[in-house]
Amino acid sequence: MFELFSLPSPLFGQVTGILGKNGIGKSTALKVLAKQIQPNLGDWKTPSDFKEIINHFKGTEMQGFLEKLHKDEITLSYKPQQVDLIPKQFSGTVKELLQKVAQENRLLEIVQQLGLTNFMDTPVANVSGGELQRVAIAATVLKKANLFLFDEPTSYLDIKQRIKISQFIRSLADKHTAVMAIEHDLIILDYMTDLVNIMYGQEGAYGVVSGLKSTREGINSFLEGYLREENTRFRGHPIKFDKSAKSAGGVSRPLISWTALKKKLGQFKFEVAESSLNRGEIVGILGENGIGKTSFVKMLAGVLEPDSGGIEPKVKVSYKPQYLETSSELMVMVFLQDAINKFSIPLIRPLEVEKLFTKKLCELSGGELQRVSIVKCLSQDAELFLLDEPSAYLDVEQRLLISKVISALAEERGITILVVDHDLMFLDYLSDRLMVFSGTPAREGKLKGPFAMETGMNLFLQEVGITLRRDLNSKRPRINKLGSVKDREQRQENKWYYG
Repeated sequence: MFELFSLPSPLFGQVTGILGKNGIGKSTALKVLAKQIQPNLGDWKTPSDFKEIINHFKGTEMQGFLEKLHKDEITLSYKPQQVDLIPKQFSGTVKELLQKVAQENRLLEIVQQLGLTNFMDTPVANVSGGELQRVAIAATVLKKANLFLFDEPTSYLDIKQRIKISQFIRSLADKHTAVMAIEHDLIILDYMTDLVNIMYGQEGAYGVVSGLKSTREGINSFLEGYLREENTRFRGHPIKFDKSAKSAGGVSRPLISWTALKKKLGQFKFEVAESSLNRGEIVGILGENGIGKTSFVKMLAGVLEPDSGGIEPKVKVSYKPQYLETSSELMVMVFLQDAINKFSIPLIRPLEVEKLFTKKLCELSGGELQRVSIVKCLSQDAELFLLDEPSAYLDVEQRLLISKVISALAEERGITILVVDHDLMFLDYLSDRLMVFSGTPAREGKLKGPFAMETGMNLFLQEVGITLRRDLNSKRPRINKLGSVKDREQRQENKWYYG
């Protein structure tokens, strides 16, 4: 019963982004372009002839593209959204997988560019989500193609990897090659693309594709919920990034504190500077993958004992892990029974979880399972809550909604929430303070903070090597182009964060 109106337009020499909420046909549109789905022009009983499809788009840029596609002048390579399905379809090592798909004689070059060298001999089933994502991107670009389609290329990746992958994807576009990408991390979408198509509509019912816009104008139009050229309002309210100041509560009340902590886990060493967390605050945690974020949380929860140093007092912790359980046959309404009884208004309703009550956990999509897991975690009887990558699988609108729900709950219940995430915009909007990890993944990690937002972001961005400014209209954070006037000014003033 789903209808998709029009298609996004790839342009040679450009990276085009596709921006829109979940369930309105973004992945379907890419599959149509990748020839995995044949359009039927509204007659679902009889698939349309390709000439009819070309005729339907007569007089548009899409007509020229489809004609080239029909004559095999365009060869496509497509990276699907669900990279976690790769181990179910292939059982060899990473090297064997890439050798099997490689049509270009660039295996060594791509492996080095994407940082795959250390796990080439690892079975595909044993690599992490972030490693699998980079393997999927490598497999996509090793095919001989002049149109590359990437469906959510940065999920599972940390912010350093997201920047590198963005630069890599940008480098693929030239006068003979077009690139398209679906991306929900707005900072990365802004950094990666030249143009965007906005998609809007009704979840599960229909999707409409806007005309092409420059990335900055397109993202701002999306946040505004209004397309000026088409004179179309597709959302009743704009999305704003002005943080609402929390009511001044006077003196900070500490919840938990620790002396300098040390821990060794196999080859991995881990240190935490002495500090504490206050009641009713939201603390963001920034750092690369494999640097000790989850180990730190396990220490706070009392699951992992430090080798030296101590944590006082012991507090009840509720934890939403990064990787979610997807095989359970349990119905959502049974799984969330306590939350339904106690937190229907602050959690269940705003996150629209009622629609999922009669589904089994194993039937949920990534975004649905994420919302259910967040509700389950925040409904527990605890004082300290840890959300590990709560923005994964969620679209831009859902991310903002989740951040508002988390903020309101922290203030109302006086609970402390730690949020580990790689979406800088999400953490920027949500956090009161920041903790920052530095070190070498899988070898050593050092955790400092919590810091005030500006101090923490400055420290982190300096390490990543990027500067951020605020967009004048939407107030959203944007990465400065390396070497631009703004970038040089901010580095000179040591203001890496909104100088």
